[in-house]
Amino acid sequence: MKRLVSVKTIVATAIGAALFFVLGRFVAIPSPVPNTNISVQYGLLAFIAGLFGPVAGVLAGLIGHFFIDFSYGWGVWWSWVIASGFFGLTMGIISYRLKLDEGVFDVKRIILFNVSQVVSHAIAWIVIAPVLDILMFAEPANKVFLQGVVGAIFNIITTAIVGTLLCIAYTAAIPKKGSLKEED
Repeated sequence: MKRLVSVKTIVATAIGAALFFVLGRFVAIPSPVPNTNISVQYGLLAFIAGLFGPVAGVLAGLIGHFFIDFSYGWGVWWSWVIASGFFGLTMGIISYRLKLDEGVFDVKRIILFNVSQVVSHAIAWIVIAPVLDILMFAEPANKVFLQGVVGAIFNIITTAIVGTLLCIAYTAAIPKKGSLKEED
């Protein structure tokens, strides 16, 4: 059985969390709903999780989101940090079926990737984050469910674009079996 935590996983987690933070902190576009941004980092997180698995996915999501919240100075919203970790975890579990390291990201796998990310985002932002906001911070339900729905929609769109393009680019860059020939 393949080890879940290896040096490769640790390095991928560190790089994934750092890139997640940079994209989430400095490339976030404010949305019309307060405290909700259009975020491109979830496409990267889906790619990192898809390539390196659930441990790298969950940790990159948790650590990256923690540092985004911490850097803003408003305190860490653990409900949303946990939702980001959940998204990374579920996309990492899907990676066992995607097999990006095989160098194939055909229509079937693109559909699997995108159906998975839609379901994962919906659960993370329409269920987990709002429910935890209510339980942990006594936030008003109408406010947090609106934020969750808007966040889910934007995250689904950006992940479909950024995540799919990253997976296509990565798999296209892998040399195909039999493509390298010995020269005489």
